[in-house]
Amino acid sequence: MKVESGYGALPEADKFSNFDRFCLFFCNIQFLTSFVSRLSADLLLLHTDIKSYTVIRKLSLQLIIFLSVFSFMNVQAQIGGTSTYRFLNLPNSPRVAAMGGNFVAISDNDLSVGLNNPSLITEEMHNAVSLNFVDYFSDINYGFASYSRTYEKAGSFAASMQYINYGRFTYTDETGILAEDAGEFSAGEFALVLGWGRRLDSLFSIGANLKTIYSSFETYNSFGLGVDVAGSYHSPSGFTASLIARNIGRQLKTYTAGNNEPLPFEIQLGISKRLQHLPFRYSVLLTNLQKWDLTYEDPAADEIDPFTGEVKTKSKAGEFADKAMRHVVIGGEFIPTKNFSFRLGYNYQRRQEMKVDSKRSTVGFSWGIGLRVSKFNFSYARSAYHLAGSPNFLSIAFNLSDFGDSRKSADGGLQ
Repeated sequence: MKVESGYGALPEADKFSNFDRFCLFFCNIQFLTSFVSRLSADLLLLHTDIKSYTVIRKLSLQLIIFLSVFSFMNVQAQIGGTSTYRFLNLPNSPRVAAMGGNFVAISDNDLSVGLNNPSLITEEMHNAVSLNFVDYFSDINYGFASYSRTYEKAGSFAASMQYINYGRFTYTDETGILAEDAGEFSAGEFALVLGWGRRLDSLFSIGANLKTIYSSFETYNSFGLGVDVAGSYHSPSGFTASLIARNIGRQLKTYTAGNNEPLPFEIQLGISKRLQHLPFRYSVLLTNLQKWDLTYEDPAADEIDPFTGEVKTKSKAGEFADKAMRHVVIGGEFIPTKNFSFRLGYNYQRRQEMKVDSKRSTVGFSWGIGLRVSKFNFSYARSAYHLAGSPNFLSIAFNLSDFGDSRKSADGGLQ
């Protein structure tokens, strides 16, 4: 079945050549660059003249236009089953996964957080390395490797290789019966991500990711480009807020001719706060802000009244609360020492979609730990997706500068 492109205003997009699609994508990049530049200037002006109503109104209008344009352009690329390259939205970092989602607004120079929030890429991450692995369901596994480097004039960069391996499959006929000479085939997807972040001043930072995406399922291959754009506010009190528009882009080469699928576009807002008198940080993530109703029709979820035999219906208030909570992910991080942390998270939407009513268990909950040993940071997380199993997240991070000279290099980068 054909899936329409997220660019609803382009009904003839499937007839475009790869060159046409690249040109369209390049125009979007130009718009993003212009927007970020204008936004940066206004943020600086706003910081110097915070009481200026004109500046605040102009900045708010730019944000509304930006979010409206890309929400409309990707209106059909919101939730599962309607887009391709879904691995881009999987939680990769154990720290992020332990706190329930795939995005956090925590600014403490953690490179693994930078893959999903480029506005948190900082010069303190220079020469940092982060290696992450996820033991997913069955023989599926995925992860990423990142390296960060800072240049005084250009800003801070993070290069990441992201992958997912779906394992090997045996050829069968259309009825599922093995052929006499049955062989095997593999499936996997990859993304080369170049992230950039820059601190505008003590309060604001911006960042962007450029993603080159390749997908292969047996003999079906696809190639695409995507962009993330993010901005963060950092309060001296330890409060951080981040807004991101993820996976803005399109397929340049489709799996089959005439079937152009959208990327999994999403707008997210995250906040976090390190408490002043307790070794604790809370995190709240708001997901899929481009779409209000994330529910779907599930006849198996209908509750029957044992007296009337009719299907129970929720009240208006209960229905509103259910739809609102599907956007909310709550997490917390207990940090008793600088070398150890314990994390917890709760994802309401995941619990509602994946629970089994007869045995709900801990579906939707997640936990993890962080441990620093010498020059290495280790993290582990376990997230309860379903009674059938729970993925395990592992990571190790370190900084190459800790093993050598910290002097400045001749090429302008920090060592």
